[in-house]
Formats: sequence, C-alpha cells, structure tokens
Amino acid sequence: MKHTPESLAHRVIRSAVDWSSVGRTLAAYLASRFTYRSFEEWSERIRSGEITVNGVAAAPEYILQLHDIIEYRPGDLPEPEADLNYRIIYEDEFLWVIDKPGNLCVHPSGPFFRHTLWHLLSSRYGEVHLVNRLDRETSGLLLAARDARTAAKLGRPDYPIVKEYLVLVSGVFASAMDAVGRLVPDRLSAVRKKRRFIGDNESGSECEGESCRTRLFPERVGKKFSLVRAVLETGRMHQIRATMFSLGYPVVGDKLYGVDETIFLRLRDGKISAADREKLILDRQALHSARLSFPHPVTGEAMEFTTVPDFASFDLG
Repeated sequence: MKHTPESLAHRVIRSAVDWSSVGRTLAAYLASRFTYRSFEEWSERIRSGEITVNGVAAAPEYILQLHDIIEYRPGDLPEPEADLNYRIIYEDEFLWVIDKPGNLCVHPSGPFFRHTLWHLLSSRYGEVHLVNRLDRETSGLLLAARDARTAAKLGRPDYPIVKEYLVLVSGVFASAMDAVGRLVPDRLSAVRKKRRFIGDNESGSECEGESCRTRLFPERVGKKFSLVRAVLETGRMHQIRATMFSLGYPVVGDKLYGVDETIFLRLRDGKISAADREKLILDRQALHSARLSFPHPVTGEAMEFTTVPDFASFDLG
C-alpha cells in the first residue's frame, strides 16, 4: 500500500464484528477483547470519540451488528524500546534484502507501531511490501518489494526461495534429521498459541494440524548446547521453535519454546524475575535467518545472501 504522512503518523486499529460478538455492547466487546483496559476505561474512550463504528462516533451501549467495523485511534502511546538498527544489505529498483536485528517487530503489533520495521522503511521509502516476516525476537534476513507486482511474485507459495536458519538449542544435537510431520496445538500447555511437532511416524499425526517439514543439520555441537542449521521446506508459524522443542532441544533464550514456558506467562504479566533471565541465558530467542537464495523476480539472476548471528560463537560447553 502507499503510505501517506497521516497513515504513518497515527495508528488505526480496526476490528470487524463476527457472529460471536453480535448483540454485545461496544464497551463490553472492547473490554473482553482488549483486556489491558477495564470496561469503565473503554467506556470513557468511546465517549471521548477515540472509537467509531462504521466511521461514526458511537455510545458505549451501542449494540453490535454483524460486519460492523470498529476503529480505534489511540493517538501517541508510549512504545517499548526496540532495536531500530536494521541493515539493508542489497537494494535495486525492485526489492530490498534486509538484515533485521532481534527485538524489532516487522509489522505493527500490540504496543509497537513506530518501533517496527514496516514504519521505519515506510517513513524512509514510501511504498514498501514486506514479503516475509520474522518473529520480533528472531534476527536475520528478509525480503521487501518496492511494488505490489514484485511482492505478489515473490510471495507465491511456489516461488523458489530457499530459507536457512541458525538456531542455538540446549542438548547434544549430533545427527542430521529430516523432521517431517505436523504442527498441532499443544494441549498440555497453559499458553493457547503454543504448538508442538508430531512426526509422521507418530499415531494420529495425520488427523490434525498443519503439515510441515524442516531439514536439520548440526553445525557445532558441544556438551551442553548445539548450533543447528534448519532448512525450511514449509513456512508455518513457530515451525523451527516448536519442532526443536518437541524433539527435545529447546531454543536458548526462548520464553515459550525454551526450558520453562512459565517464563512466558510471567513476562506477559510483567513479573519476569532475575532468576528467569538467568535460566533463559540469552535475552532473546537464539534464532536467526542466516541465508536467503532466490532467482531475481525480474531479471532471473541467481541471488544469494548470508549473515552471521550474534550467538554464532556462543560457548557450547
């Protein structure tokens, strides 16, 4: 999309009403979906005119209808600190290849708006189409296009992009492995979004979840930790992190797929402790997009880029 000074200066959060929310009041809907404010606080925001329904100011008691569009313009909210030092390692008239630091969101999410790669690039270049995304704490290479046509071509599921990651894990990962199976909800976890990997040789794996495949190779192996190269054959949410965790090699520094998922819950509640940080070892998950290779979408030229993560020389014990 083309970004105007207005769209970059002010955040707009949009939400469409589905059947599950029809008949509820606007204030009750917001308080249940966005729990960082109480019912009374949301009611006050609605009365102040910050929130509209279908482009019109509404009352807290407004009864929601199917497909209503709710917009919230929160104004200038304080944002958590982020590492804004991204690097452009290649650019031409069609695309960029970017080396993203850990602790930088790709797209606006939660409290992050200006402190995102999207906002940084859009403010500098105008029209930007981010082709692939990385988790906030994942560092490394990603692609962005200068126009929608190039983005659509690069984003096709069959476009031959090779993505390789380096991941630092606990445990001795001594042999290569082709992890073929499915990602399913981790029903034993207290965290709803957590997933687990089930190999094709495990019973019931064909009945649920998303198919996935990750080829895994030991790069450096120590007595306590291993540096593993992961080659994605599919691109699923949390694919590498969930796969390594389920295989018995939790990711170093990972609050959710590391050695103790309760750290994620305490971080969410603002109660993470010094003991938690010591257990994590690193202040972010040790996952890095290390290599991208693909044919140029216009010229067809073979393109290949590599970067080294900050944990590459980590003492493996």
